[in-house]
This record gives sequence, C-alpha cells and structure tokens, in this order.
Amino acid sequence: MNLFPLFADLRHRPVLVVGGGTVAARKAGALLEAGAHVTVGSPVLGSELTQLTDAGRVRHISGEFSPDWLDDVWLVVAATDDTGVNAAVFAAATARHMFCNVVDDPVRSSFQVPSIVDRSPLIVAISSSGTAPVLARRMRERIETCLDHSIGQLATLAARYRPGIRQRLPDLRARRQFYDWLLDGPVAAWLRRQQPARAEAALQQALRRDEPVLPGRVTLVGAGPGDPGLLTLKALRALNEADVILHDRLVSDAVLSMARRDAERISVGKRPGEDHEATQARIHRLMVAHACAGRHVVRLKGGDPFIFGRGGEELAYLRAHGVHYDVVPGITAALACAAHAGIPLTHRDSAQSVTLTTAHVRENGQGQDWAGLARGRQTLAIYMGVGQLAELCRLLIVHGRPADTPAALIENGSRPGQRALHGTLETLAAQAQAHNIAAPALLIIGEVARLGETLHWFGSVVPAVDKHGTTPEPAARDAGIIFDSPKPIRSHPT
Repeated sequence: MNLFPLFADLRHRPVLVVGGGTVAARKAGALLEAGAHVTVGSPVLGSELTQLTDAGRVRHISGEFSPDWLDDVWLVVAATDDTGVNAAVFAAATARHMFCNVVDDPVRSSFQVPSIVDRSPLIVAISSSGTAPVLARRMRERIETCLDHSIGQLATLAARYRPGIRQRLPDLRARRQFYDWLLDGPVAAWLRRQQPARAEAALQQALRRDEPVLPGRVTLVGAGPGDPGLLTLKALRALNEADVILHDRLVSDAVLSMARRDAERISVGKRPGEDHEATQARIHRLMVAHACAGRHVVRLKGGDPFIFGRGGEELAYLRAHGVHYDVVPGITAALACAAHAGIPLTHRDSAQSVTLTTAHVRENGQGQDWAGLARGRQTLAIYMGVGQLAELCRLLIVHGRPADTPAALIENGSRPGQRALHGTLETLAAQAQAHNIAAPALLIIGEVARLGETLHWFGSVVPAVDKHGTTPEPAARDAGIIFDSPKPIRSHPT
C-alpha cells in the first residue's frame, strides 16, 4: 500500500489551514464537520471564510505564513495558490513530524484527504493515493448508490445494543449470525421506512428469543420504462439484494442485467390471449411461497407499480398472508416517454392538468368519462392504446374534442429504437397503421403534443402522412432531422 488508511479523531483538537480562498474554505468546512478547532492563516480571507470567522467558528491569523503557526496543532492543510508558500508549510510540518496535506500536490503531502461517503457513524473513505482524484470521486458515487441513508441509524442502534448482544450471545459464531440478521432482517427494514421505534422493538424481541428468525420479505419495485439509467437508487439496491426476482414481460434485459448475478429470475408477465386472472393468482402464490421460505423477493414491474400495474392488489394479498413488504416507486411511462419525446405534459399556455388513463375500454367505450376526457386545456396520457387507437380517437371526437387536436404516439419510449409519431385525432390512427407502430407505446393527446415536433431529442420522429399518402417535410427539420423527399407510404413493410 502506498498509504496506510486510518481515521483520525480531531474532535476539540486544533488544526491549521493555510490559505484564504475557496479551496481553503472547503477544507475548513470538512474539518469543522469532524469537530476540529480550526485556525485559518492568510493575509486576506474570501467571503466564505469571512463568514465562518465572523460567526466565531474559525480563528483567523492574519499575515504571511510563519512556522510558529504550527505550535500546538495536530495537523495542517496548505491550500494556497502559491507553490512557494505550500512548500514552506510542508517543510515546516515535516521538521516537526507533523502530518501535512498540500492540496493537489501528493509529493508534498504526508496524508491525503479521501473522497467520503458519510453515513455516520459509518464512514467510507476512498483514496487513489493522490494520483487520480476523479477516479476516487467516481468510486464514491458508486458506493453512494449501494448504501441506504438509514444504514447510519442502524449502526447507531447496533452500537447502543452491543453490550447486550455480547452478553446474550457470548459465542462468536452465534453473534455473527445475529449481526447478519440485524443487517438483513426487519430491524433494517423498519429503519428504511423511518420507523425507528418499531425497529428497536424488533431488536429487543429478537434478543429475548433463543434464536432470531430471518423472515422473508417482498419489495415491490418499479423498473421504469426500460432505460436502466432511469432506475432509482433504491431500485438498484433492491435488485442487488434480491434472492428471487419476479419480473414482468416488458422489463428490459438492460434493467435485469443490473440485478444480483445469482438471483433466481422468474418471468411472470402476462401475455395476450392467456387468462390474466390465473396469471395474477400465480404471481401472488409465488411471492408468498418464496417470502415464507425466508427469501428476499423483488417483484419487478415496468414503469411504476401503482400506475395501472395492479400493485395495490399484490400488496393486499401480501398483507393478508402476513408477509413483510415495502415499495420502491418507478418512473411511469407517461413521464418518461413524454420527456424523451420532448413533450411537456403541462404548459401554462395550453395545458393546466394531466390525466393518466388506460385504453382498456369496455365494449362501446363504457367505463370511461369521455365527456371529461374530451375537455380542452388538458393533456391525456393514455396507456396501452395501440390496439384501440382508432376507437379512442373516434370517441374523443364524438364527445367534443376537436378532430385537429394534436396527438403523438411514442413507441419504445426511452429504449433503443424509440419512435415518435405526430398527427391529430383525425389522422393518427391511419399513420400508426402505415408505420406499423406496436406496443409498448404511449398515446399523448393535447396541444402540448405538437411541441414534440421541434423539441424532441431522443430516438427518431416518424414522418407524417398527408391525405395524398406522401411524407411532407416535417416541422422537426428545426431539430436537425432531415427526411428524404416526399414519397408514398406502403401499407405493409417490405
């Protein structure tokens, strides 16, 4: 090792920062967070350090650096833009056998300040020995995604009960198993839900038992629209903690590749033509069976599990069977597809509200408030609308929505191969058929849909079809996309 890693206790101990600018202020702030008594030495101070000095949080020595500034301090940081001053600070510190860090100068540093992941009392420090600060920062970002913010509360709780745990479990092996349970079981789960009283009660109850039982649990996770970059941090953590993943048909391979490698993956997606109620009942049974076997089950659903995803039904079944569960929301298709197509769902000039609805309408359109959906100055985001597109558009026109209302159909939103088709309520169905638009696709209706013709930035825009069956130059030319000259559109792909 080039460096020996250690964590220094600087509480109530004097430290020196030489420098008065922004970098010195940043170093002083970090030292203050560690509880150090900070002195800053510099002829002048910037605004940040001036505020700290005026507030009495930092002591200021005015003037040029002198070695006697090092009297009685535990360590020193040189953070000036003068290499000569930095070198003098390092030389004086070395002569006194004192640790010194010269910012951005590993050769003149006897210690390095690492990148830090702070989940106090748990602290993770990453260092590249001063050779590649950007690499250390990248590693910190990755570790940040793996550690839930409640882990600090868990460490604090474990520290409080450590004497009782040692007394209750004198055998080292049994004690290690107990700590594994503490990290993976209901105590950690209650803390993630911000219910510390229940977490502590679960810990106390476990200490009263002869042997703690690690119950299984289910995490209902929204996988988003398909782009793995749109997974939330909590979703990524859940995928990396899962023993079993029950995933829908539309969850992308890219998202599944982010999961723990040895997790059992079971596809439970519903397919056209099958008995969906029987499939849902099978999903319910699988969740309970694996959880009762002590496993962590991730029920992975496309988009958000509570937006047309039957997530509520699944939680009700779990609760009825006494299975612990939690929920990680996902980015629903309406938000992701619209954003990737450059369509704002609301706009102060044309849309003050958004309605999310599903196209699974009953015969003759029963089950929908068509008069309400046809009202103007609102955006409609309609899920699963490709199969009923012509009927949807017809019903909206019949109930008062103008036939020339802009509409857009976004296929494979946020995924490779995204296509956006723009038209009106009157033309969109024919255009979708001509271009073979298929599920998964989201339908957006309202004045905001027109903005996607010029604001789109991801994937491709399908050229519109006019009444002559040709593709005129699109408005999207302004966005940098140029189509071929007008030509007929075939009714079937060649």
